[in-house]
Amino acid sequence: MSRVRLTATELTASERELRQEVREWLDERLPEGSYPVGLGMAGAFDPRFSRDLGARGWLGMALPKEYGGGGRTAVERLVVVEELLARGAPVGFHWVADRQSGPSIALHGTEEQKHEFLPRIAAGEVSFAIGMSEPDSGSDLASIKSKAVPVDGGWVINGSKIWTSGAHLADYVLGLFRTGDDKHAGLTQFIIERPTEGLTISPIPFIDGEAHFCLLTFEDVFVPDTRRLGEVGWGWMQNQGELVLERGGVDRWMSAMPVLERWVRRELDTDSTGLKSDLAGITARCWAFHGMSLAVARMVDAGELPKTEAALVKDMATRFEQECVEIVVRQLGRMPDPSSRDPFEALLATAVLHKPSWTIRGGTTEILHNLIAKELSR
Repeated sequence: MSRVRLTATELTASERELRQEVREWLDERLPEGSYPVGLGMAGAFDPRFSRDLGARGWLGMALPKEYGGGGRTAVERLVVVEELLARGAPVGFHWVADRQSGPSIALHGTEEQKHEFLPRIAAGEVSFAIGMSEPDSGSDLASIKSKAVPVDGGWVINGSKIWTSGAHLADYVLGLFRTGDDKHAGLTQFIIERPTEGLTISPIPFIDGEAHFCLLTFEDVFVPDTRRLGEVGWGWMQNQGELVLERGGVDRWMSAMPVLERWVRRELDTDSTGLKSDLAGITARCWAFHGMSLAVARMVDAGELPKTEAALVKDMATRFEQECVEIVVRQLGRMPDPSSRDPFEALLATAVLHKPSWTIRGGTTEILHNLIAKELSR
């Protein structure tokens, strides 16, 4: 029987020095009130901030130096990301490219693709979106039906994608499409530029009026073969590697962190046993999830593919995020007002509206339970 391999580990002295460096830079670059506070990976779309991070060497950190990357580790990237998300920094522009598209291109791309995309990703100059889910596929990603058909010089794509975060703002969509009949071996990834003739992107309004998710419709979209990522039929395997990067990181337990930080600041002098008990429980679990994400990053640096471990982190951590918001609302004693002039209350109200999506994005809880159970039963 398989087992979960999360080995206890801590930051090294040099990694702690990096953390302090990032904190001091953020104190200067993002003073309170100078930027829209975001909730985790859904931070504001700010290309200038992304370019500033790139100039510091804090994007594309684990990408190879010969392609403009930092040649650093997944753990060092975790350190930087942890500090960014704690601030609610405007990470929206570079997030997907830095977290998974860049590393995937580095692993599976051609030399031409690496030279074209990786330096710009590391510099914070381009943004990516992920084209995975489809309207009629539910949570079974391998059942997607959107097809890429080979033609002279490339491929013609027809079909649709849904819940594609930030696609209306991204420069490229890295999409998964069916190129064969086999459920898993018949999938291939393509890099699709935006705008492209035949590609229609329709933002989907959220409950609070924001439009983050998108519906993508492909009508005879031509993609040159030079924009195929990896070998034909390798898409499923490549996608699984992406999901490890997407599921096991600190972004899966830090969405509510800006709310928690401001809540603690407000209640610092409150002499309430109940509040202290809630805060102690949240703090203990934050340290546990930090340790789990750090262990996953160490495994990635060791060349492993911790699919089960990343799925476990994502499953437990996103439910924890939701519980944190519920605890803060309970301590407030009423539902927060989205139109409140109090920045804390308005941010908490946004978290209340957005938290149902946290256990859906990156794989639903039910799918993750199936994945974990299947792997552990082997």
